[in-house]
Amino acid sequence: QNTSSNPFFFIHHVHFFLVFLAAYLVTLLGNFMIITFILLDAHLHTPMYFFLSQLSCIDICLSSVVVPKILVNLLRQHYTISYNQCLAQAFFLIGFGGCEPALLAIMAYDRYAAICQPLHYAHLMRGKLCIQLSVAIWLWGFLDSAIYAALASRLDFCGNHQILHIWCDIPPLLKIACSDTQVNKLVNRITSFLVGLGPFLFIILRKAFSTCASHIAVVTLYTGNGFLNYNKPSSGYSLESEALISIMFCVVTPVLNPLIYSLRNKEVKEARRKVFNNWRPHKENETGPQVLGREAFYRCLQNFPWRKQQGSFVRP
Repeated sequence: QNTSSNPFFFIHHVHFFLVFLAAYLVTLLGNFMIITFILLDAHLHTPMYFFLSQLSCIDICLSSVVVPKILVNLLRQHYTISYNQCLAQAFFLIGFGGCEPALLAIMAYDRYAAICQPLHYAHLMRGKLCIQLSVAIWLWGFLDSAIYAALASRLDFCGNHQILHIWCDIPPLLKIACSDTQVNKLVNRITSFLVGLGPFLFIILRKAFSTCASHIAVVTLYTGNGFLNYNKPSSGYSLESEALISIMFCVVTPVLNPLIYSLRNKEVKEARRKVFNNWRPHKENETGPQVLGREAFYRCLQNFPWRKQQGSFVRP
């Protein structure tokens, strides 16, 4: 069980609780807003925004794996987690964390194709291919986490059950295991190169970096922190530095992604304006009594491609 009492984290538990709570709420609000705008505005039904909605979904899930448990522990001031919960947390953390580098690589290629090959863009990023890529991204991430979790479940833990970390992850578990961990460490290095640096190298080889400066910042921040998180030297890293890298990897990046990619984007701003205007209540002398946002809901359903193919939406 995790009973870490390091004063760096828990002496001022109220302050840490407020910081993590604020970051989590900003993550949920920013990413849910992006998903909502993309669903409601037909102009955003493009490959670029389809993958942005996937990124927002992954960020919500990644943050939700670790932050709620931290908040509960800080409130209770009882920093424990069961063995099964620990493995489950590590499984989903690695799964969602492994999806994001692959998704960032696809997003970089999408922008590269749109800017450098505009005449072939419709064919290169056709709808069926986007769905296939999306499925492949999720399979890629959770295949990696399944390998990690299967190997970690075979470890023996005897004596010290104190995890010197703020949540359950594979590297801290390997440190307290009393069985042989050489295979785990080897697989850890191989998969971190494939899952983390593989998409990064793909972006460089496709020369997709030159199409978006903000994408450089996100990819470098995420892959850099992720690679350090799973490939730290065996000595020379303090608990504080490990925690800082992990927080940047799982908490800070999901907060920054909506700001970097979407909420300052002109098309998203226009979609936000339309959504807020459509969901305002109408005056009775103009349109009669209206349910708040009903017209926007109907337009949303009518604008979806599968609704266009089946005919117009019939109101009840």
